[in-house]
Amino acid sequence: MKTSVATATALALALVSAPLQADPVTDALESALENYEKGDLGMTAARLTEAQKAVVALQGGKLTRFLPEAPDGWSREIDEDANEGMSMVGMGGASAAADYISPEGDHVTLTLDADNPIVTSMASMLGNPQMMAMMGELLEFGDQRMVNQDGEISGLVANRVLIQATGTASEEQMSEILGMMDFDGLAAYDK
Repeated sequence: MKTSVATATALALALVSAPLQADPVTDALESALENYEKGDLGMTAARLTEAQKAVVALQGGKLTRFLPEAPDGWSREIDEDANEGMSMVGMGGASAAADYISPEGDHVTLTLDADNPIVTSMASMLGNPQMMAMMGELLEFGDQRMVNQDGEISGLVANRVLIQATGTASEEQMSEILGMMDFDGLAAYDK
């Protein structure tokens, strides 16, 4: 019973502090509170799930802004379904991805995953400099350390955003794209 009161209180506070303009998050939270007040816990849970999904969609959009522009002569194609794909497989968290294609046809797929089980599982390795050194060649982009494992470059930003670069492009080409990233901003991508 204490949990129910705490949940209702949290929902009420969220609604009071929410902007006056409706959006998918506030709409779902308002509906959840209405259903909770009616005693319909099933619909309350469903609406809370909708609110969570809407928040993750917003996070995915914000994460996408950190995919760098294509280098001169290259093209970039944003994967509009990356965030939805992670959600569909039950991974949660936010995702963003883009393919970069050179004039010669080499490509790099850059993936950003945040706040999900994949990040958690990789954190013990990519958050530890000794482990990274055993995994492959260490690369530095300013203060950001990453590791190249047989042509796949990976790194962890602020223990919450996993960066992976894969493809047919050379390490130098991948590094050029990675070097354009705002790692400091990425650490707080959803703020």
